[in-house]
Amino acid sequence: MSKGHIQVYTGDGKGKTTAAIGLAIRAAGAGLKVFFAQFIKNRRCSEHRALERFRDFITVRQYGRGFIRGRSSTRTKAIIERGFKEVREIVQSEEYDIVILDEINVALHYGLIKLADIIELLENRPPDIEIVLTGRYAPKEVIKKADLVTEFKKIKHYMDKGVRARKGIEK
Repeated sequence: MSKGHIQVYTGDGKGKTTAAIGLAIRAAGAGLKVFFAQFIKNRRCSEHRALERFRDFITVRQYGRGFIRGRSSTRTKAIIERGFKEVREIVQSEEYDIVILDEINVALHYGLIKLADIIELLENRPPDIEIVLTGRYAPKEVIKKADLVTEFKKIKHYMDKGVRARKGIEK
């Protein structure tokens, strides 16, 4: 790619990670290399088995201990900080064309990573690297830096009626 852009997928609606996975698969189909960093999350789902089929083009790493509800532990923060350090190195290595930071906005919201570190990454990335940041709570500073912002808005969701996550659909 001659110029990489910054994309943000945010909001309280379903589909942010799914959109990022779709982008990763499209990129792989075009022969681009993708680094898919999942913050917060730590379990393997159907999406990981699907992405493994593109292992020559897509690398997936998880940096987290599971979904956060309220305060998080110092251990979770340490895992996310180590992951972000690796992501910084990955971006600067220019080995990948696209770097996806899945749920990074949630990590920011809960203070597990510093906003200044994210802004620095975005400002100092090589110009041909595409960066995608997902997760609800995208801060206005990240939105301002972005070239593309999509807000996913929940209108209605069957989980509100007690339907649990289903294999192949939500997990």
